[in-house]
Amino acid sequence: MEVWQARPLDPVYPVILIDAIVMKVRDGQVGNRPVYVALGIDLDGHRDVLGMWVGPTGGEGSKQWMNMLTELKYRGVADVLFVCCDGLKGLPDSILATWPMATVQTCVVHLVRNSLRFASRKYWKPIADRLKQVYQAPTVKAAEQRFDEFAKEWEPIYPAMIAMWRRSWGEFTPFLDYPLEIRKLIYTTNGIESLNARFRAATRRRGHFPNEQSALK
Repeated sequence: MEVWQARPLDPVYPVILIDAIVMKVRDGQVGNRPVYVALGIDLDGHRDVLGMWVGPTGGEGSKQWMNMLTELKYRGVADVLFVCCDGLKGLPDSILATWPMATVQTCVVHLVRNSLRFASRKYWKPIADRLKQVYQAPTVKAAEQRFDEFAKEWEPIYPAMIAMWRRSWGEFTPFLDYPLEIRKLIYTTNGIESLNARFRAATRRRGHFPNEQSALK
């Protein structure tokens, strides 16, 4: 393990963003391996890559995230205010098992993207426009009212899309309790996705990596 990967961490991070990318790594045979990345934002607003881990083949998993988050806690992160993540099933449970007082925020951008997967392309713009009214609402109550209007319009056509939002509502709304300056920090994992895009650009021409250590390097 690299020294930076094992270094002690600050005890408190207001915000941690977590996400995973996929790289091709040879382990007997070439396979798609998720690379888990955690990025912390400290009290001064500085961003710090807290850790990177190569997981087994089979896609991103909440149980694997549990191992990574536990490692961050072992390295000193005793408390987190917000953890922003995608909508991976079981991930909120892993986060709260690690930091019980944390608030889990599902990435709004992921929710919108996932919504469009249910819909015909010709409806993407009207759906995105109506959802923007939901997540830019001034309060949780206003968001609920706008979502009810959205559901009334689209549930007859795309009931699975509306069901997804209802399942995610508890992890979608936390950021709406805060002023705009804080909302911008916690409502999306775009900060870490930008970092992952740079990782992809740096590794794209490699095809695949001979082993896990090579991929991390």
